[in-house]
Amino acid sequence: MHPAPIEDPFHAAFRGNFTGVLSWEDLDAFWNVVRDNAAAGWYLYAIGEPPPTAPATAEQVNIFLGEIDVLLRKEHEEDYCGIVYTDSKTEPSMIKIFDPNNLGVQCGFSDNPPLPGWVLSRLPPVTLHDHAHRPENRKRWWRKLWD
Repeated sequence: MHPAPIEDPFHAAFRGNFTGVLSWEDLDAFWNVVRDNAAAGWYLYAIGEPPPTAPATAEQVNIFLGEIDVLLRKEHEEDYCGIVYTDSKTEPSMIKIFDPNNLGVQCGFSDNPPLPGWVLSRLPPVTLHDHAHRPENRKRWWRKLWD
């Protein structure tokens, strides 16, 4: 009998329990929690790009939070948020942010749910293979943040 393969810590956390940030007001409060801990060693990972090998600086985290907030509010044309998920609203170590333009099934269950567009993690990320096409404008948006 072969032992079960050991899952790396990032994948284990990624598959863990997450809570949705449902309202825009809750998202504001949540971003403040993350900003207060911006220097905590966050890795900023855009799915479809190579995973980062080093944590972002506090300045980079704050830039990302400001820009992703603008993008989400502009492109998720709903009166609720519901596309940001975290393992903890008070002491987060992983955050999944879904791309408003790649939400897949709106309600119900999907055998193949979409990956988030972006992951903030205190664990070094590993490549998440996404077979969905990432639009060039998303790639440009991401790269422009760091130019």
